[in-house]
Amino acid sequence: MTDINHFVDGAVSALNSTRRSDVHNPATGQVTGQVALADAADIDAVVASSKAAFETWSEMSISRRTNIMFRYRELLDAHRMELAEMISAEHGKVRADALGEVGRGLEVVEYACGIGQILQAPHSEDVSTAVDSYTVRQAVGVVAGITPFNFPAMVPMWMYPVAIACGNTFILKPSEKDPTVSLRMAELFTEAGLPDGVFNVLQGDAVAVNGLLEHPDVKAVSFVGSTPIAKYIHSTASANGKRVQALGGAKNHMIVLPDADMGQAADAAVSAGYGSAGERCMAISVVVAVGDVGDRLIPEITSRIDDLKIGPGLSDEAMDMGALVTRDHRDRVAGYIDMGESEGATLAADGRGLTVEGHEDGFFLGATLFDNVTPDMKIYEDEIFGPVLCVVRTETYDEALELINSSPFGNGTAIFTNDGGAARHFRRHVQAGMVGVNVPIPVPMAYHSFGGWKDSLFGDTHVHGAEGVKFYTRNKVITERWPDPHERGVNLGFPTMD
Repeated sequence: MTDINHFVDGAVSALNSTRRSDVHNPATGQVTGQVALADAADIDAVVASSKAAFETWSEMSISRRTNIMFRYRELLDAHRMELAEMISAEHGKVRADALGEVGRGLEVVEYACGIGQILQAPHSEDVSTAVDSYTVRQAVGVVAGITPFNFPAMVPMWMYPVAIACGNTFILKPSEKDPTVSLRMAELFTEAGLPDGVFNVLQGDAVAVNGLLEHPDVKAVSFVGSTPIAKYIHSTASANGKRVQALGGAKNHMIVLPDADMGQAADAAVSAGYGSAGERCMAISVVVAVGDVGDRLIPEITSRIDDLKIGPGLSDEAMDMGALVTRDHRDRVAGYIDMGESEGATLAADGRGLTVEGHEDGFFLGATLFDNVTPDMKIYEDEIFGPVLCVVRTETYDEALELINSSPFGNGTAIFTNDGGAARHFRRHVQAGMVGVNVPIPVPMAYHSFGGWKDSLFGDTHVHGAEGVKFYTRNKVITERWPDPHERGVNLGFPTMD
């Protein structure tokens, strides 16, 4: 049994936490550790550490910050297998998926290594006689990231490398379901030379979340999670005068047109629907089959489901899909399968009742496929966040597009087609923040920004990329005049720019 604690001032510390929560191995169902849950005093101590560190870190040269970030990138790369195995052990995803998560997070660290160039700003000389104006971007202060269980390494890395490179200090509040990898990332950052207190990890539950949202010394909050919590985070932090970016849930659609390659579309639907056991905010959970596509696509998908290898993420044998994160979540997803049957959808593949030999107590659920799903069904409306793929049939492309645009979510979407005109119309008119054309999970590279529309985003900015830099800095415009020492005299007239 492992004690999992906070990370403050460059070291792991239990602080004063008296409450703890169990951490499980989803593949076995066994309790492997207990994580500390912060109380009010812990929150104050961590914020005080971050505030003190900001005074010196924000004044440190961009060159020194960049050097630390480069060293950190090298350490993360050298330890990527160790980090991936930590993720698999507590989240349940397979090793290959966890390695991909670390790799995508590393992209943001690499982007942050270029912060010197990114922060360059305009300078206008002689805007008036002997007057120059220029813009600088300055760090906000102590900022916090509240991150979900499904990507315990990648989502934090969407936030803290950019925030820290910009000169802020950062408090990470990871999910209590899989908290260990956050400590290792913090240790590696310290090893890279990051000063104490610049990156702190506060373990906890709702007490920690509310403490950060209300603390007067926390200036900005980033969040990724479900839509109801994102709404709460946005309203509460905003009411306390903070900057907020809160990314919510999703119900991502993938349109398949009759001219598409059915094999390619089926590969994409299975990969994007069942990867990471469907526990992705960018998972495809609805395939919109246009015209006769459903009759051709369903057999292609079911044949691929039959070939999936499901088992422990750290198995010596390569697995396609691992366990869900907790027993309660597995049971919740299974309840949606029950619901889909009772609502009248056609169950083409049933993941209930799956048993993995030697791991009978693990939180496993097989890949599930529903056909003939309609928009009034709960399995269509709700974000299930599990390996459940729904197929909705429409007669026309216009009906399919309207189906997506009428959804309250607008995170990601995709179209599969060989028709360039249809693809161009789709990317222009679909109401979603991230769009894929023959790409099922259109997660942007680090130098672009990640985020959706509608009920998938609360706030004005997306994470990482240029919008991440904008969120973690404040714009300051300076106008200065250094008059010629030979030109002096009093002038009481109204100042003009000439």
